[in-house]
Amino acid sequence: MTPPARPRLLVAGVGNIFLADDAFGPEVIQALRHRPLPPDVRVRDFGIRGLDLAYELLDGYGTAVLVDAAPRGHEPGTLSLIAPEPPDTTAGAAAPPEAHGMDPAKVLALAAHLGDGPLPRVLVLACEPQVRPRGDEDIMPGLSAPVRAAVAHAVEALHTMVPVLLADPDAVPPLGRPEENTPAPTAGLPHLTAGAAEDR
Repeated sequence: MTPPARPRLLVAGVGNIFLADDAFGPEVIQALRHRPLPPDVRVRDFGIRGLDLAYELLDGYGTAVLVDAAPRGHEPGTLSLIAPEPPDTTAGAAAPPEAHGMDPAKVLALAAHLGDGPLPRVLVLACEPQVRPRGDEDIMPGLSAPVRAAVAHAVEALHTMVPVLLADPDAVPPLGRPEENTPAPTAGLPHLTAGAAEDR
């Protein structure tokens, strides 16, 4: 019997389910259970387990799409497609992931530090949060209304992006790319913007 093919694309939800809109990534992964992606895509909720995600990125994927909440100055619920800068492997040892939410840039740096092969191309499907606890605030479960609505839009976005990325890991997914300072609706994907990574 032929063993199943190794998944070629990773879709990873990241975020803390107890910190309000930071739960966006895990909620999208949960929603994908009702609308599965193709079988050659691995879909997994990593929560705040940055080390697990760093090792997963070393497992031979061509592309990884991280789904996360990230403040970028847009209206709450706005989706952005971000291409993080490759990690600087000459900067010394990577810092360990933070306990209350993963910074994709730090996870990439950690993965580069742990492995000796090339990392997959990484994209971040990010959502602008409305409610995001700061410091040592109490647990705040539950998404805000605009971020809750964005979960369905993110599922649609992934179903649009994934076939393109499976066909060509270096392709730019055909999701409208309006200027970030003037987010505009795109087909089935309201308020989708695109841009380079920013510090979080």
